[in-house]
Amino acid sequence: MNTETYSTTISNDMATSLVSAARTSLGDTLRSVVYFTPSAFDVLYLRQDLYDSSDAARTVKEQLVELERVGFAEAPVRTTITHQDDGTGIGPYEFTIRFHEDGFVIRVLEGDVGTILTTDSMDLNAFEDAATAVRRLLADESSDGE
Repeated sequence: MNTETYSTTISNDMATSLVSAARTSLGDTLRSVVYFTPSAFDVLYLRQDLYDSSDAARTVKEQLVELERVGFAEAPVRTTITHQDDGTGIGPYEFTIRFHEDGFVIRVLEGDVGTILTTDSMDLNAFEDAATAVRRLLADESSDGE
């Protein structure tokens, strides 16, 4: 767990809860947990065997966050396809999984905050458990701030 000062407004309790939810659902396959907003991000967890330094990890994660921030701009489109009066809607957005040769990237958005989880290759059913737990935490934090 990263113990330095956060760039976002995430609380220590929330950071701990997000990492705990991800670790519980994904186990040792979890590589990283990143919390982000449209303008900042924090690396909350990094598996020790991945990077030589926290600066190296932050550089790599910054590129990933920039890619995943597109989700905030996609929100109006997702909302439109979610609610169709003719019954053709696909339901509310839950999370995104990106498949890579040696692992996965999971993006969970709630309002103007998001979390990225990266994992080694694994069983896909665990992603729903992790995403559901993370989304619930983000929603609780979002409603507390209103």
